[in-house]
Formats: sequence, structure tokens, C-alpha cells
Amino acid sequence: MVCPRCIMAVREELESLGLHVLEVELGWAVIDGNDEVDEAAIEAVMSSKGFELLHDKREELVESIKVAVIDAIYSEKIATLATNLSTYLAEELGRDYATISTAFKASEGITLNRYIILQKVERVKELLTYDELPLSAVATKLGYKSLQHLSSQFKEITGTTCMKYKKQGGTDRHTIDNLH
Repeated sequence: MVCPRCIMAVREELESLGLHVLEVELGWAVIDGNDEVDEAAIEAVMSSKGFELLHDKREELVESIKVAVIDAIYSEKIATLATNLSTYLAEELGRDYATISTAFKASEGITLNRYIILQKVERVKELLTYDELPLSAVATKLGYKSLQHLSSQFKEITGTTCMKYKKQGGTDRHTIDNLH
């Protein structure tokens, strides 16, 4: 789950199964311990909505990594971190970065660093489409050390400059939960 609508959809689907949902956050849900849980029914209803249940610790770790990265970028924590994102992730997830990075690569087929760059570029695309901030403010908001760094990463990923992308109207956007 990557957005408030996803959280709402998960809550509604679990409640439609007669479950008492105590809390839903990005990546997990808490159900009253007194409820009888039919995992197959939950899996079926979640699958029909495009969600999947995680069945092993590595899947859970990778989902936690994705949620932490997306949260850092979209909540703008990334701009105010006193450390780099890799250190932040290690602290946030309570694991060393090598473990996090290795699990991510094994599960997703791309490096964690590449995933972070892809997420940041998608956020840049979104902010360029809104056209509310100058590019220098976008760079600052996403924790780039310089406008040139943002511009070079953007061009590497998209094949175009930020300004050309903005003039084209932002037609090449991707969902943040499916970036590879």
C-alpha cells in the first residue's frame, strides 16, 4: 500500500469480511485478536484489489524498505535528514544497510540505490507537472545537494531534461508502487 486511498481500500475490504480493523498503515494492518481470520478469504479479496499478502520475512523487509523510501521522499523527510538516506533506512528498519540492500536486490532485481533514484525522479515528475515550485526548490525538497545533480539523474532516467519534460506536460509518469 502506498497511499491514503490504498489504506482506505484495505480497511474497507477487511471490514467487508466482518473483521474488526484496529489500525491500517502503509504496508500492514492490525485486526482484533478475537476475530477469526480466514487468510484465504483475505488473500482473495486483497488480490482482487491488486494487493498481496506477504508470507515471509524477506518479503516483509522489502515492503518495509519500500514504505520507508516512499515515506522519506513524499513526506519530505529526505530534505531534512541529518544523515544520508542509507543510514536513515538502516536506523529506521533496525538492520544494517548491507542486509537491507542485499535483500532488496534479491527480491526486486534492482539495487536499492537505483530504486531510490527512480522514486525521486517520479516525485520530480509529479512536482514538475504541478508547476508550483522552481526547479531549485524541487531539488532542495528532495534532498539533492545541487540542481545539477537532480538534472543529471533526471536525464539519465527519463532521457530528457526537466524543462523539456515540464513543457511536454508530464505525460510519462509511473505509479510509485511499481517502479523497476
